[in-house]
Amino acid sequence: MAKPSRSDDVPGLPARRAALRLLDAVLRRGEPLELALHGAAQGLPPADRALVHAIAAETLRHLPDLDALIDGATHQPLPHDAKARMVLRVALTQLLALGTAPHAAIATALPLVDGGPRKLVHGVFGTLARSEPSLPQPPTLPADVETRWAGQWGKAMPQAAAQAYALRPAVDLTLRDAGQTEQWTETLGGVSLAPGHVRLLGAASIPELPGFDEGAWWVQDLAASCPARLLGQGQGRTVLDLCAAPGGKTMQLAAAGWQVTAVDQSKKRLERLSDNLRRTGLKADVVQADLRQWSPAAPADAILLDAPCTATGIYRRHPDVLHRIGPRQIAELAELQAELLARAAEWLKPGGTLIYATCSLEQAEGEEQIARFMAAHPGFTAQAATAAELPGGIDPTPQGHVRTLPATLAQQGGTDGFFIARLRRSVH
Repeated sequence: MAKPSRSDDVPGLPARRAALRLLDAVLRRGEPLELALHGAAQGLPPADRALVHAIAAETLRHLPDLDALIDGATHQPLPHDAKARMVLRVALTQLLALGTAPHAAIATALPLVDGGPRKLVHGVFGTLARSEPSLPQPPTLPADVETRWAGQWGKAMPQAAAQAYALRPAVDLTLRDAGQTEQWTETLGGVSLAPGHVRLLGAASIPELPGFDEGAWWVQDLAASCPARLLGQGQGRTVLDLCAAPGGKTMQLAAAGWQVTAVDQSKKRLERLSDNLRRTGLKADVVQADLRQWSPAAPADAILLDAPCTATGIYRRHPDVLHRIGPRQIAELAELQAELLARAAEWLKPGGTLIYATCSLEQAEGEEQIARFMAAHPGFTAQAATAAELPGGIDPTPQGHVRTLPATLAQQGGTDGFFIARLRRSVH
């Protein structure tokens, strides 16, 4: 007689256990998805790690809708942090978002609640599977996020954000030589929305594309390329790229003729920056340091501070931010940004240019941050961005800043959410 299989022998179960650990790290401990993935999926082969990431990311993307399905199939609501609810989320994500067969989804779900309410999980999943449910498109934003964004931007903004959430973000490339835009657009079969930019029109294996090995371009969202665009040509002048890793803006600045000092606190991210510089053949001085303790040897002609932020502007790629970020995190990061901005301002030559940028959709990290800085630093004035300096469809605000929102370039595939301000230090 065959020996009964243990639950650990169920094919694919280790990946589902890892997905459960990863979701717990994000939702209960507030850890970023990408950082928590290493610990949660440790020891798994690359294909399983990719599956763990996919399950967790799609669960987070559809979390309000998954919970609505679960609550509609239970007599009494399960606690928000109940293991049975989390297991059902994982099973339903596989069924409804990843195309996993029902029997495979439940076979890997039940062992996750060993010693727990297996009958409940089996019954709820079976009821839902038989009803042939679907996830709404676009996904529903978390209620607190929708309320917060509507309060800042109006009701149309979270509606546009939900629409963008449903779409795969475009892959943008920044070219080392903007003069070859037409050539690379044709070679890569993409479209260009600005000099030095190509947007790919389909999925692709980035390292296998023409131009990757010779460093002719690098992946960088179109909005993320705008801060460096506002500094123009360097002509041998000095620039500090602060919070620089993984290096997209450093490479832009180096390619534009600036003498770049790239500073970042993360050793691992700086290794990626150095790898990117080697691949592209571009030069920069790379410094690992905490900006709260470091200072340059001499003032710089220009400074680009891409400040640490909530990253709510990249929620399409990182759905965990919508579940980890709330008023407390926004306030804490706004205080850090204010500290770094004030320090960076001291490192600028008279007449120099300071670019402040965040990939955030929160006004506290953008518009309000700059208003507070300007009130405290009368020696700085806003230097308005011009339409000629920006990609078509990204227009300066009435204050001369740059703000991309979910509706920006929506018909062309959208952009990340960014705020950018250009300030000039007086010569006296």
